[in-house]
Amino acid sequence: MSTIRLGDIAPNFKAQTTEGEIDFYEYLGDGWGILFSHPADYTPVCTTELGTTAKYKSEFDKRNVKVMALSVDGLESHFGWIKDINETQNTEVNFPIIADEDKTISELYDMIHPNASATATVRSVYVIGPDKTIKLIITYPASTGRNFDELLRVIDSLQLTAYHKVATPANWNRGEEVVITPAVSNDDAEKLFPKGFKELKPYLRMTPQPELK
Repeated sequence: MSTIRLGDIAPNFKAQTTEGEIDFYEYLGDGWGILFSHPADYTPVCTTELGTTAKYKSEFDKRNVKVMALSVDGLESHFGWIKDINETQNTEVNFPIIADEDKTISELYDMIHPNASATATVRSVYVIGPDKTIKLIITYPASTGRNFDELLRVIDSLQLTAYHKVATPANWNRGEEVVITPAVSNDDAEKLFPKGFKELKPYLRMTPQPELK
């Protein structure tokens, strides 16, 4: 089994999904993507997560992020589960869910966690950039639901830092001050950051957030 790390190229795949056969790269196009893994259908925490994914889809759309989920059960099971998700979470699932019964994609993305189970996928999140590299991996235990506000916060940071020579400090939220990367000289910083900056230490300079693209 391969190990997926930050900066690796996200493996492409073709899969049967609840929205037909999809080529992952074609689905992402030139935008960003999130791939969620789920251990199985009809699991309680994942039911709330997929409902929340549907509710947050407009926020992902604003950020040019395509969403796709994966579970190791089949399409027929997925369609039944979607009915439960829509009913209990008061929403409409509006993104594809991959059927990965032979676990090909789970193994491709290193989703099988032997310490937890020899077969069930752990609940991982992969954020993929327009260059098809893995920008973020977060893995949760089965007992803890994902924080979708945190996912949006991280995507905002990833997109901001991809296009500007900045990093985001602890607990940063969209619109707050950011850190100028150490490789940028003060002379260059004056040109790059017209809103100005303050130098707390030579290696720690703060500037108002540049505009997100």
